[in-house]
Amino acid sequence: MGSLVLSVFVSLDGYMEMPNGQFRPPAWSDDLATHWSGYALGRARHLVYGRVNFLFNKAFWMPAATDKSSPAAGVPHAATMNSLPKTVFSRTLSGDPGWNARLAGPDLPAEIARLKREVDGDIFAFGGASLANALMRADVVDEYFVMVLPELWGEGRRLFEPGRPEMKLKLLDTRSFDTGAVALRYARDRAEGAAP
Repeated sequence: MGSLVLSVFVSLDGYMEMPNGQFRPPAWSDDLATHWSGYALGRARHLVYGRVNFLFNKAFWMPAATDKSSPAAGVPHAATMNSLPKTVFSRTLSGDPGWNARLAGPDLPAEIARLKREVDGDIFAFGGASLANALMRADVVDEYFVMVLPELWGEGRRLFEPGRPEMKLKLLDTRSFDTGAVALRYARDRAEGAAP
């Protein structure tokens, strides 16, 4: 049975996206490549995306399989990114999305429940704020893997938006990176007596 891991990064003031949905990647280093991306992809058996993040990642990673001069070709985990099965949540995509992916149906909790039954291992959700908040509202996230960036963005779209159920979390691990970012791992505490 699979577990759903929400893997995201946020500014110290809690923003996941810049204004107008602008993507702002974290400062990168070998330390992050090993202990953030490498760690996640070493565990992942399936990836879950929202449409925007899926299309962005597909355009970056897919060329690594055929073009040795592409930016992704030199990244050690490019083959893993391209080979992992993926599920995409989208209201606008149709047909075969490619990149070893399938489109999810409209019932998010049912789709995640199906994946948890079918995937033997961890399912990593790499999505934007819309997908992250939809997963949290449905209370289907089993683990939060959050990188807090040493930046204050001032505005944008928050990771934790209103409308989520109250819940208890249990700290699993922390790690500091050489970029000044910090990774936090929390498990959803579903023990009796914990908040629903």
